[in-house]
Amino acid sequence: MSEPVPDVEALLLQVRELVDAGRSMPMSASVLVNRDELLTLIDASLDELPEELRQARWLLKEREEFLSQARRDADTIVEAARARAEHMVERTEIVREARRTAQHVVDDADATARRLRHEAEDYIDQKLATFEVVLDRTMQTVQRGRERLQVVTMTETDLTAGPQEEEPPGGFFDQDET
Repeated sequence: MSEPVPDVEALLLQVRELVDAGRSMPMSASVLVNRDELLTLIDASLDELPEELRQARWLLKEREEFLSQARRDADTIVEAARARAEHMVERTEIVREARRTAQHVVDDADATARRLRHEAEDYIDQKLATFEVVLDRTMQTVQRGRERLQVVTMTETDLTAGPQEEEPPGGFFDQDET
């Protein structure tokens, strides 16, 4: 039969006994131990560590890497959300500014339209007043012409009734008279 393999705890107890049994150095807390014997016990202890402990260490390392990656991913997501929010706010500000500018343009256009409408109405009023004066003069000229025509018609009636004086030269509907 082979000798039983000590477990890790037993090996660590042997290391403790070796250090305890070591000779003390004068005026120091240090002890002298056999290096080969101590290293052999430590190597045996390491070899006897359960596989689960190695896996646990590996899992802890993986966990740290996973958490680190998760933190980086979270930071990236937060930064992207912050950038998107800033973009949305910026877009909202651009829309507000565009609306303000559009309203200003519309107000200016309305004011210009009102001014042009008033100028057009004033211009038309001036032209109509001028036309009214010309039309009034034309009406007076027509009326004078009709009056002269009536005078000529009466004179002809008087001629048939008896001799009368002729009308002065210049004749009917003289435009030069005012």
